Amino acid sequence: MTIDDTTAMSAALEAAAVVRASTSPNPWVGAAIVSSDGELVAVGSTEPPGGRHAEVVALDAARDALGSTSGSTLVCTLEPCSHHGRTPPCTDAIIAAGVTRVVVGVTDPDPSVAGSGIDALRAAGIEVEVGVLADDVDAQLAAYLHHRRTGRPYVICKLAMSLDGGIAAPDGTSQWITGEDARRDAHRLRAESDAILVGAGTVRADDPALTVRHLVGSDPLRVVLGTAPPGSKVHPCLEWQGTIDDLLDELGRRDVVQLMVEGGAGVVGSFHAAGLVDRYVLYVAPALFGGSDAKAAIGSPTAATITDIWRGRFDTIERVGDDVRIELIARHAQKAGS
Repeated sequence: MTIDDTTAMSAALEAAAVVRASTSPNPWVGAAIVSSDGELVAVGSTEPPGGRHAEVVALDAARDALGSTSGSTLVCTLEPCSHHGRTPPCTDAIIAAGVTRVVVGVTDPDPSVAGSGIDALRAAGIEVEVGVLADDVDAQLAAYLHHRRTGRPYVICKLAMSLDGGIAAPDGTSQWITGEDARRDAHRLRAESDAILVGAGTVRADDPALTVRHLVGSDPLRVVLGTAPPGSKVHPCLEWQGTIDDLLDELGRRDVVQLMVEGGAGVVGSFHAAGLVDRYVLYVAPALFGGSDAKAAIGSPTAATITDIWRGRFDTIERVGDDVRIELIARHAQKAGS
């Protein structure tokens, strides 16, 4: 069956989603090969650092299926690389494979690529089209694109709260506001993040391990604002005494593509007040504290007037077990890929 570019790009996006938690600091890329007669014959996704990129994985699979990739179209979510890193340039592999057309979702802002991959392909006589399902690719690669453009990690703030916005009762009790499904989903966010951050107060109060559980995934770098008491489960960790801005610069230099801020309320409030959160992920339980003295999720000063309240954009709203996950994108992060 002959398929169009949009369908092939959708297949590449699906392939990329599978490896979201395993490729960082490299981008989680998907690719698809369409034969000269319009048939989707192979897909591929980026392997862990040091392994093959998605384009090469897909080309290898297509050769196994067809014996030759001459005259085929390669569809990939991100511009193919044209430089030597841990692996040879993907553009060389594409040219050598006899591909005649390449369809790209978005260009790669990494300074080592930044259009040079597309230029190399066109110089070799390959037709290149850019922008197919670009909005979808931008959304999937938002953290990577942000890191490469700003040098800082994409900041996700995760909050678990009651329907009326409380995260703890007046006596300080707070555990398990949301259910097991929501907690498991939050561990997916941990697995997708390169670092996770809490304040020293949270470490003293809860002694969290901040590891990935409930699913397969690597533990993120653990970051504590302040000093973690000796013997805390969070060790080994990065203890930070400087400013948040300097921390984001340092984490960016360490190839932290995505930072997950887990709290507590004062730490979340600091990031929120400084406008440093790119995405908020709220797990909301069907529960009410029912008063005005529950601990609020964000410990920053309340907006003085209605015109000063923070406004973002709802991205996704999904039911997770008995709870609801709401994702908000900050206005400064609503540009494509920022």
